[in-house]
This record gives sequence, C-alpha cells and structure tokens, in this order.
Amino acid sequence: MWSYFGSKTNVVDYYPVPRYGKIIEPFAGTAKYSLKYFNRDIVLVDKYEVIVNIWKWLQQCSVEDIRRLPHKIKAGQHLDDLTFDCIEAKHLLGFLVGFATERPRKTATVDRTTRRPNHINYSLNRIEKDLFKIRHWTILHGSYADIPNQTATWFIDPPYQHGGDTYAENNKKINYEVLSEWCRSRQGQVICCENTRANWMEFVPMRTHKGSRGMQREAIWSNLPTEYDFQQQALFNEEHYVSQSA
Repeated sequence: MWSYFGSKTNVVDYYPVPRYGKIIEPFAGTAKYSLKYFNRDIVLVDKYEVIVNIWKWLQQCSVEDIRRLPHKIKAGQHLDDLTFDCIEAKHLLGFLVGFATERPRKTATVDRTTRRPNHINYSLNRIEKDLFKIRHWTILHGSYADIPNQTATWFIDPPYQHGGDTYAENNKKINYEVLSEWCRSRQGQVICCENTRANWMEFVPMRTHKGSRGMQREAIWSNLPTEYDFQQQALFNEEHYVSQSA
C-alpha cells in the first residue's frame, strides 16, 4: 500500500502462485505478495512495531479517514507542522513523503511533491481503494520464530544478508543459519526471497530489476519446484556442453 525499502512492487508477479488458502508473511513489511492474493487467509507478522501499527490502523480505517489526511504537502514541509488524528497516520505520511525508506521521514522530498502525478495523492487514492482487501487479515507484532508451524504458503522475505543492514529490525539481528533451518521445516509451500549474493539457502536467480538503490538480481528458494529451477538447470547444461566441446 505504501513505498518501503525492499518491497516487492516490481517483482511480485514473478513469484510462484500460492498453493494454499492461507498465506503467512513472517517479515511482512508492506506485504506486496499478500496484497496480490488478498482474498486468502492472510497472516502478517513483523518485528518493526511501526509497520504493524500502520497496518492495524489501516485495517479499521474508513475511506473518509484516508481523505482527511493531508494531501497537499510541499517539498521540505515538516510533518510536525501538520495535524494528525494519531501517530499511525503521521507514520504513514512519513513513508509517503519519501521513496523506499526504511523508516518514516519527517520532511517531504522534492521528488514526492513536485513530480506528476503527485505521488502522495496517488498513493492515498490507491490506499482508499485497497482498504477492503485487508479487513479480514490477521496482523501480529512479533518474531518469525514465534509463528506455529502449520500448512500454508510461507512467503519469507527477511532483511537481505547483503543489503539489509539499514532496517530498524536489520540483518545484524538475524542468525541466518537458524533462519535457514526454520524455513526448511515449514509445512506446506515455502518461498524465500533474497538476492544472488546470499548463501544461507540454495538460492537460484529469478529476475534482474531496478530497485531503489540500483540494479539487483533477485533470487528465490522454494521447497517446491519453480520455473527458475529449470532455468538454472538449462544454464548449467548449456555451460557444461560448451566446456565439453571446447
């Protein structure tokens, strides 16, 4: 619903379709995968309380609540100078006035206030239309390790091993060996997100895209076959044939 560093906006369509009626996102962030398949039984979990509280606030918001938020914000304007009904509304605007940030900003950027169409207005209009999608979701503040194992589609998108150091709940707080074992033990369908620099699972390349901080090659691990496994095997076979023919 809003811009957030590491969100899957540009690549969400390339992940495998959920095979189960329940989707669990243990590192929820802005939950682009769950929004795509919003009519499933959705469970969001995140350790960053600011994110969780924004989700819970939006879940009970009306369209009128969103329309009352400040829409006409000028570049450099400080959010402390504006009036909000609650801290969650201020934090949401703090994300909207910036681009792909890890925390809410306090001042509006030029890019988000002068470019057309106006990003803030566009985002608020989109949020209005998406409110109905999240009414039935379960939204929890906590650690991935606290989630009971159960049959579901697990969409696991932690702070990346390389590049996830700037989050409020960052990669320095993650034992990737423990996380790897936990991922492998999940029941149902498991989809793990990373980039190709990671080595805590047997990730295979998925898609190169332009992120907020330059080009990045997304990678995936799944306990079920995906089209990217066959792509990887095809590349291996081609390289093996060339080496044998040389």
